[in-house]
Amino acid sequence: MTVDLLLGLQWGDEGKGKIVDVLTSNYDIIARFQGGPNAGHTLEFDGIKHVLRTIPSGIFHKSAVNVIGNGVVIDPVVFQKEIEGLAKFDIDIKKKLIISRKAHLILPTHRLLDAASEASKGKAKIGSTLKGIGPTYMDKTGRNGLRVGDIELEDFKERYRSLADKHEAMIAFYGVELQYNLPELEAEFFEAIEEIKKLDFIDSEEYMHQAQKAGKSILCEGAQGSLLDVDFGTYPFVTSSNTTAAGACTGLGIAPNKIKEVYGIFKAYTTRVGSGPFPTELFDEVGATMAKVGNEFGSVTGRARRCGWLDLVALKYAVQVNGVTQLMMMKGDVLSGFDTLKVCTEYNYKGQNISHFPYNVEEENVSPVYKEFKGWKQDLTGMTTYEELPVELKEYIEFIEKELEVPIKIVSVGPDRKQTIAK
Repeated sequence: MTVDLLLGLQWGDEGKGKIVDVLTSNYDIIARFQGGPNAGHTLEFDGIKHVLRTIPSGIFHKSAVNVIGNGVVIDPVVFQKEIEGLAKFDIDIKKKLIISRKAHLILPTHRLLDAASEASKGKAKIGSTLKGIGPTYMDKTGRNGLRVGDIELEDFKERYRSLADKHEAMIAFYGVELQYNLPELEAEFFEAIEEIKKLDFIDSEEYMHQAQKAGKSILCEGAQGSLLDVDFGTYPFVTSSNTTAAGACTGLGIAPNKIKEVYGIFKAYTTRVGSGPFPTELFDEVGATMAKVGNEFGSVTGRARRCGWLDLVALKYAVQVNGVTQLMMMKGDVLSGFDTLKVCTEYNYKGQNISHFPYNVEEENVSPVYKEFKGWKQDLTGMTTYEELPVELKEYIEFIEKELEVPIKIVSVGPDRKQTIAK
C-alpha cells in the first residue's frame, strides 16, 4: 500500500497533468483532492492534446480508477461537456470515474455571483476566472452549499431553489450591470445533473480507507499551485482552496501519516496568470520569448501567462510547506537559446537581503537578487537520457537541487508524455 502526493510548487500551470499521466501506470487509484474547473491539466500523447478540468489525469489509462474527492467543487455543465469530449476515446467512464458525495456543486448563480463581485471591485479585482469557484467555497465554509450527495435527496430541487434565490438577492446587492437568462442556465444545469447521476457516488474517505487496507496504490493529484493556496499563497491573489499537501488530507479523508512521497512540480522558470505580485517577472524581450516558446496561455481560459526567471525563494518556501521529497522540473526545453539565465536566490526586502518568503512580496517591498548561469543552445526536445543534456543545464539542475536540498528526479523536455527524462 502506498499513498503518494503530486502538486505544483509555483502559481499553477507547472505541468501536473502530464506527470500524473506519466506516473499513472504505477498506481491503482488517481484521486483529485481540491479545486474546480478554473484550471486545466494538459496531457499530450499520440499526437493529440487533451485538456482535463475536473476529471483526474489518469483517465486515459485502462487500469486506474479516478476519484473526484470531497475537496473538489464541480460545475455539472462543465463536467458533462468534459465527459462528452472523452466519448471518442473509448473510455469506460462509468467504471473508471467515481465522485465523492461530499464534493460541492457549482450552481449557475455561483458563476453570476463571481462576475458581479469581480465587476464591483474595478481596478482592485483579483483576476478571478469567473467560473464560480470562490462563491462555491464561500458557501461551503458558510455551511450553505449543495453537495453531490444532495442530488440523491427527494427535495434536491427545493434546496437548489432556496440557495439560488439567496444568490440572486446577493447579485442585486452588488449593483452592477449583469445580463443573464437564469431559466436557460438552470435548464442546462439540471440536464447536466441527470448525466452526473449515471456515475457512482462514494463516501470517499471510506473508499480510500478500504483501498489502503486492500494494499492499493494511490496518487493524490492537486490543482493550481502552492503559491495560490488560500492560507500560504500570495493572498488575496489566491484560489479558494488549500493547494498544498495538507489539502490532500482534508480533500480526500486520508490521514497525514499515510502519505509517503510528495512529488513537487515546478517549471525551469516562473509563470503567473491573473493579478498579484510576481517578484521575478520580466517585461522585456526575454519574458516575451519565454511566453512564445513555452506557449504560455491558459489551457482553459486562454489568458496569457506572465513570465519570469526561476524564483528559488518562493520555491524553497513551497518545498518546506509541502514536505516535498522529490522534484520534477518542467519545460527545461523552453530555456534553450538564452545566452544567460538568472535565478533569484534572495530578496532585497525593505533594504535587507533575506532568503525566506515574507508576508508581503509586493513590488514596493521586494526586489530579486539574482545569480547568473551560462545558457545553452541545444534543442532538448529529442533527448531521451539525462546524459545527453547540455552540461550547462546539468549545472543549473544541480544548483537548484543543492539550494532546495531535494533531488530532481524528472526533467521534462517537451509536452508529450515521451518527452520525459528520468534522472
